[in-house]
Amino acid sequence: MRTPEPTPTSSDATRKVHAGPAAAPVHIDLTEKAATAKKPVDAVWANSPDQAPAASAEPAGRVAAGNISDAASVPPDVATTTQQAQAPAAAKVSESAQLSDAAQTPDAVAATRQTAVAPEAPTTPAAAERPKSDRKSWLARLKDGLSRTGSNISSLFVGVKVDENLFEELETALIMADAGMEATESLLGKLRNKVKKERIEDAQTVKRALRDLLAEHLQPLQKPFDAGADQTRVVMIAGVNGAGKTTSIGKLAHHFQAQGHSVLLAAGDTFRAAAREQLIEWGARNNVAVIAQDGGDPAAVAFDAVNAGRARKASIVMVDTAGRLPTQLHLMEELKKIKRVIGKADGDAPHEILLVVDGNTGQNAISQIKAFDAALTLTGLVVTKLDGTAKGGTLAAVAAGSQGVRPVPVYWIGVGESLQDLQPFVAAEFAAALLGD
Repeated sequence: MRTPEPTPTSSDATRKVHAGPAAAPVHIDLTEKAATAKKPVDAVWANSPDQAPAASAEPAGRVAAGNISDAASVPPDVATTTQQAQAPAAAKVSESAQLSDAAQTPDAVAATRQTAVAPEAPTTPAAAERPKSDRKSWLARLKDGLSRTGSNISSLFVGVKVDENLFEELETALIMADAGMEATESLLGKLRNKVKKERIEDAQTVKRALRDLLAEHLQPLQKPFDAGADQTRVVMIAGVNGAGKTTSIGKLAHHFQAQGHSVLLAAGDTFRAAAREQLIEWGARNNVAVIAQDGGDPAAVAFDAVNAGRARKASIVMVDTAGRLPTQLHLMEELKKIKRVIGKADGDAPHEILLVVDGNTGQNAISQIKAFDAALTLTGLVVTKLDGTAKGGTLAAVAAGSQGVRPVPVYWIGVGESLQDLQPFVAAEFAAALLGD
């Protein structure tokens, strides 16, 4: 059971602005006058001292942790908090602001609702000025990452006759790669027909035919991510423990900024030790704001982040969530609550619900996708850690609807730790890498 931290007194409410890696931390203390104030949701962003905010931040909707309930709607006219930040000409920045508010909840219980929202992050270099990853180099890493699968299959076509023995060995190799029975039978059935119809007798030609059929089989999973242009897109991200959710969010923030989008992050993982600090570090690396809170209700953090993102006209708000297993039913219910609360902040949100899947889990990924899809209705997948795995065929199982799973689109796949190692999924490229081409 998660034990919430005690509510601090007004003197305990100190928020910090974390500077980027090139500058020493800049601290801003916000003294709160409201004696009944709940624990505030911190706004953390990255900037250098000479870029310290000089103007007051725009107000945003606020909610104290634990004030969101499934039974009560959030009043649309919640009072706003304004924080005044003044930057002197000196290198050191010392700021203070007063926050006070008392808003009536629907059940007439007085509560203070407040959020510190970071000023607009300083303009970063244009996307065109940023170095773009070498696509060929990334494809080479993808092929290398899937080499265990690719070498097992590719070796079957060396110095062999095109006969039933080849198809039987292919069947074994695909199943061992976790392609699943449905995908394996479908692919080999089509391959047999093609070989017979076109009278193919060369093993390498059979391999190319299998590659084309696999790319066609995976094509339904290929879908470009719609970042939107005229509204703030809210992206909720879920997954099991250790799948790489927070790291993927950092990489996606880099990806979106490279395309010219403004990004806001929400540290909704209030349970795992150092999860908040990890996302703040990613925010510093990408120079984007992070709405965070040390402990408390993740739904409240998500609610504040959506309001802050809309007020700041951010292109994309990404909400991190704590890792959980599908068998932890109470934690799956918490995910449903986060989704509902996001919908209270924006009736159309979340616009995307992504599941981060560890590529090493093989067929276990199928059960994860099925469980999270049943709870949240997923819109896309992010498949991580495909480097050095023999389980690359799992996506073929997803495309085939193995074990009753819905073929959820795969937006991105990852093959490494660097910012450029998370790339959009392309069926033809993946099929070629999986077969060692």
